[in-house]
Amino acid sequence: MRRSKTLQKWRSSQPARLCCLGNFLPNFVRQAAHFSYDAIWLDLEHRAMSEREVQSLLAFFHLADIDCMLRPATLDKSRLYRYLEDGATGLMIPHVSTVAKAEMLVDAVKFPPLGDRGQDGAGLDSDFILQGGESYPADANRETFLVVQIETLEAVENVDGIAAVDGVDGLFIGPGDLGLRIRTSDTLLTIDGATSAVAAAAKRHGKAWGCPAGTPARVREFHELGAQLVAYGGDFMAIMNMLRDCSETLDEVYGK
Repeated sequence: MRRSKTLQKWRSSQPARLCCLGNFLPNFVRQAAHFSYDAIWLDLEHRAMSEREVQSLLAFFHLADIDCMLRPATLDKSRLYRYLEDGATGLMIPHVSTVAKAEMLVDAVKFPPLGDRGQDGAGLDSDFILQGGESYPADANRETFLVVQIETLEAVENVDGIAAVDGVDGLFIGPGDLGLRIRTSDTLLTIDGATSAVAAAAKRHGKAWGCPAGTPARVREFHELGAQLVAYGGDFMAIMNMLRDCSETLDEVYGK
């Protein structure tokens, strides 16, 4: 089974390099690997792709030897572990606010004794049955990861219990959703306060944590707080920035 670069970094107390992808761009996968990223966050929660497109992209991830941290649009048990069979290295699940939900996810995507994932062993993750064998369940538990998103006030309140769940490998703050809920409630909690709570819970329980960063300063800030999964770079902003810069050049040449 292919070894996870993300988990290798975490196990050696290093940050994993993570960027984002929301479109069917096989070239992006190869280019991210070339520029030393360890993983790509593939977003299926807010972006639409067919199952065949996802399977095709996951094959490119394996060819490029880079992890795919896939954020699914479903909690269906068999669909979640089929993403792993199809080649995803990890899953990032949005809106995990309770210990019970975290335990349900572990049950879905980890093999016994951690969970109750169904076994096939004939997918891309085990080289279509040419690798694996009896060691496949243990190999899959060791080389795949589960990240849960902290995106609600309830999740922040329960973050210590969530981080304590065996089989949860990482916590990831969703600042958009969490910030929205903070702004529309009468809580005294702030994003910075939530970040500190997540970082502390992750440290107590030996789990990785992270969040998106929009600037180099934020990357540095999160790194200094101990984050090992900061998302920096991606197709969406890269395309926007490129078009903005090119349009400004055309304005200079042609006039507005």
